[in-house]
Amino acid sequence: MAPKGDNVVVSNMKLERMLSMKGGKGEASYANNSQAQALHAKSMLHLLEETLDVVQLNSPEVPFVVVDLGCSCGNNTIYIVDVIIKHMIKRYEALGSEPPEFSAFFSDLPSNDFNTLFQLLPPLANDGGSMEECLAADNHRSYFAAGVPGSFYKRLFPASSIDVFYSAFSLHWLSQVPECVLDKRSAAYNKGRVFIHGANESTAKAYKKQFQTDLAGFLRSRSKEMKRGGSMFLVCLGRTSVDPTDQGGAGLLFGTHFQDAWDDLIQEGLISSEKRDNFNIPVYAPSLQDFKEVVEAVGSFSINKLEVFKGGSPLVVNQPDDPAEVGRALANSCRSVAGVLVDAHLGDLVSEELFSRVESRATSQAKELLEQLQFFHIVASLSFA
Repeated sequence: MAPKGDNVVVSNMKLERMLSMKGGKGEASYANNSQAQALHAKSMLHLLEETLDVVQLNSPEVPFVVVDLGCSCGNNTIYIVDVIIKHMIKRYEALGSEPPEFSAFFSDLPSNDFNTLFQLLPPLANDGGSMEECLAADNHRSYFAAGVPGSFYKRLFPASSIDVFYSAFSLHWLSQVPECVLDKRSAAYNKGRVFIHGANESTAKAYKKQFQTDLAGFLRSRSKEMKRGGSMFLVCLGRTSVDPTDQGGAGLLFGTHFQDAWDDLIQEGLISSEKRDNFNIPVYAPSLQDFKEVVEAVGSFSINKLEVFKGGSPLVVNQPDDPAEVGRALANSCRSVAGVLVDAHLGDLVSEELFSRVESRATSQAKELLEQLQFFHIVASLSFA
């Protein structure tokens, strides 16, 4: 059974106000370090299309509404929304029906760089023209777009208003670090570590409990917002091990060179060990069973598909034989997803030192990194039970 929210102590960390992928268009930005996510998403398109094929088609007079939850700020979200809408248009046309108007909501935490995302949006096709003219226009979008700030672990939309929910590479982010993980008096205190990977059993249970609470909140919210006949396609980091302290690819990303870089700063006197122990990455890569248990406990959705999908490496490098490029790619990858949290905890100058150590360590282990750093994803297609 998924635990109820009141079983988890509310953390003092206001993640909802500060967590975001690194914005802008700089070298360490998410927009310039999400090529791997793009490759992974494209490799799953056939699974996404299977989900879209079971979505109920409504009257063309009723707008069709698509939501990307955890959209971040790069081109990936725009590409996927375009894929979803074009697929649905084909379904309408195959029935000889005129497609409806389409709306796409891009949703993420208020700290997300919506400005960069909206700058990447193509112009609306033939503003004021007919829907047919919009659909025929190249390099334009055939949907109305809007941003929706807020946590997807809570309600975001009116009841029964959404046809398709899509969320990729986001649900492994917890709403908070469990407070007991940062409490010296607790058996779950994650002393000496900044992530669950390799932690003790009590720490693992706290992370798992938080994941279950968060996912249950997510599903309950979507069950109110989704139209009857709608569907959800969800992708998050997953693991193949039964042991939650073996976080697989996420463990190698945050539990090895990243972890060691924090220890380097302590040895060099740049931070205290207490400073390190007060920081933890709020990520949990669930097993298939972890995910399934919550869906079944909430009971609102039936599972059309639930599987572990091998996504490959999170590192995209042009010259894999160049250790320096591999090291830089790992440091930028870490920084693009966790840099905002590290900056807030350490300050910009010490954060710069940390990621410099990450790059140096990764460069020295480049060959092993490319061979071992593989991500697995939980892929779920859900409809109303």
